[in-house]
Amino acid sequence: MSIPPWDDDREPALSDDAPEFTAPPAPVAPPAPVAAPLDYFAQLAQPSLAGGGGEWPAAPIDAHDAAPPAPAAATRARNAWWNSRVTLLLVAALVGGLAGHFSASRGSGGGTLNVTSVAAAPTGAVLSSGESIPTLVQHVLPTVVSIDVRANGSEDQGTGMIVSANGYVVTNNHVISAAAGGSGTITVTRSGSTKTLAATLVGTNPIDDVALLRITGASGLPHIAFGNSNALQVGDAVVAIGNALGLAAGTPTVTQGIVSALGRTVTAGTPTSTETLNNMIQTDAAINPGNSGGPLLDAHGDVIGMNTAVAGTLADGSNAQNIGFAIPSATIESLLKSLAAGQSVKSHGAFMGVEVMSMTPTLQFEYGFTVSSGAVVMSVIAHSGAANAGIRQGDVIVSLNGVAITNTQDLTSVLSGLYPGATVTVGLVRGSTHVTKTVRLGRQS
Repeated sequence: MSIPPWDDDREPALSDDAPEFTAPPAPVAPPAPVAAPLDYFAQLAQPSLAGGGGEWPAAPIDAHDAAPPAPAAATRARNAWWNSRVTLLLVAALVGGLAGHFSASRGSGGGTLNVTSVAAAPTGAVLSSGESIPTLVQHVLPTVVSIDVRANGSEDQGTGMIVSANGYVVTNNHVISAAAGGSGTITVTRSGSTKTLAATLVGTNPIDDVALLRITGASGLPHIAFGNSNALQVGDAVVAIGNALGLAAGTPTVTQGIVSALGRTVTAGTPTSTETLNNMIQTDAAINPGNSGGPLLDAHGDVIGMNTAVAGTLADGSNAQNIGFAIPSATIESLLKSLAAGQSVKSHGAFMGVEVMSMTPTLQFEYGFTVSSGAVVMSVIAHSGAANAGIRQGDVIVSLNGVAITNTQDLTSVLSGLYPGATVTVGLVRGSTHVTKTVRLGRQS
């Protein structure tokens, strides 16, 4: 179904008109484990780049990268991966442990009371990893900050994650966009504190809705550990943390849920601008305005996504329930190096007309793809350049104008430097055949 442009409440549009994809037979061997993501940000914690002042105890979080679980049976419905297009609301707010215990029992020695220590048990809800949510949250909270942006008479609030000991913070671009021109001020508040700290904008990427800040004079900070978003499966437990509703800086809200779907393509924005984001994680963990830029954690407490958007009221007046979206950690990691170098990406609006998902070992095994990397075409927009060129659902894009495409981020990066009307050469793998298509780029609507 189609809907008109949204109002200030950001009404989402959903459609399920993607054609069914007939997959090739699945191979019998399971996929190889996914390698842990590279720490592109490690060099930012070196003394040569660290700022002075601000003594905070360092308590880095250990990573728990693991190989992906075995994929579901080959009899799973083969069209489950092909997803609908969604219009939704970006979620920046716009505003004017373990508990030890013991058991006591009577001994046999004339009424002597023997006290036996019992291993500390987790309190609260317990995740599949065996770790309790309170323990996980206490471990991660020191790496989460509330963000406040004041510019042009307005105030925006969101969330950020500390990614290096010397104070670099990653968040959504739409959280800080009001101050991107240098006309506003940005402050952050660390969890458990009421003290506001000045921050500066380092780099922006509006195309992927990611931005990098740096806390002035910071050193010795605890920072997040990225998990392996490519190993996620639908049904995995997740926890979302963020400055929901901007209720009180320094006291984030915690919600729990599961991964509801993978590889979603969503169109989101404000009443005056939009952005299309590919390969998003869908979750039913409650996400609200102010959660933007906050972490989505796996059962080990590693960051596997950045909360970005939530569906709201539909055009027919019904309400979407517990449908939120997060940018995968793999996408965020791939951008940190360029953001730290001060780069700001600007899209010229070139539009190919495909919705894509990064190839993963699980996806390759599930559908028997013959290549292990690339951008899998989940659907093709009718009457777009891709549709006119004959690109099909299930094709794997492996090059664009001679540049290798290994994932959706590569495709987005190359397209961002091109203009509407340009003609590009697209290298595809269709089954076991390499195909070349010529596509005339349109304009993002």
